[in-house]
Amino acid sequence: MLAFTFLGFTAALAQRFAYVDSDYILKHMPDYVSAQKQLGALSDQWQKEVDGRFQEVDRLYKAYQADQVLLSADMKKRREDEVVAKEKAAKDFQRQKFGPNGELETKSSAVMKPIQDRVAKAVQAVAEAENLDMIFDKNSEVIMLYANPRYDKSAEVITRLGLKPGVFAK
Repeated sequence: MLAFTFLGFTAALAQRFAYVDSDYILKHMPDYVSAQKQLGALSDQWQKEVDGRFQEVDRLYKAYQADQVLLSADMKKRREDEVVAKEKAAKDFQRQKFGPNGELETKSSAVMKPIQDRVAKAVQAVAEAENLDMIFDKNSEVIMLYANPRYDKSAEVITRLGLKPGVFAK
């Protein structure tokens, strides 16, 4: 019984853990920085289009309010429908660009996937080279209340990616 307990205890101690800081790693990658800038520019461009569409809706609504007393019931209904249709179109455009499964999310996934794959391969290579059983990401949902810096393998992953730790991409 004592032997089994001892073997179980030593097996538990034999597991080797480490962690990486994915944000720190990504800041070193010129591809990632470039992708972030590209996605930011695209997002800004689409946001300007969305803002323009909502400004047009606002302009139409204010014009309708100003002319409301002069309009017949039929004309009021037509102008109201026009404002509502423009607002719906603006909201649909906004949802198409920024909503769940929108173009921004799709574009982001397409651009980031190759970068994430490279980092994952580098992490796996470091884990295999150093006989590590598990590597955690310091920035993920797993809560790490304390991490000894000697187990931080971020620099090794950056080196494995062919980059220099401490030299951030611009």
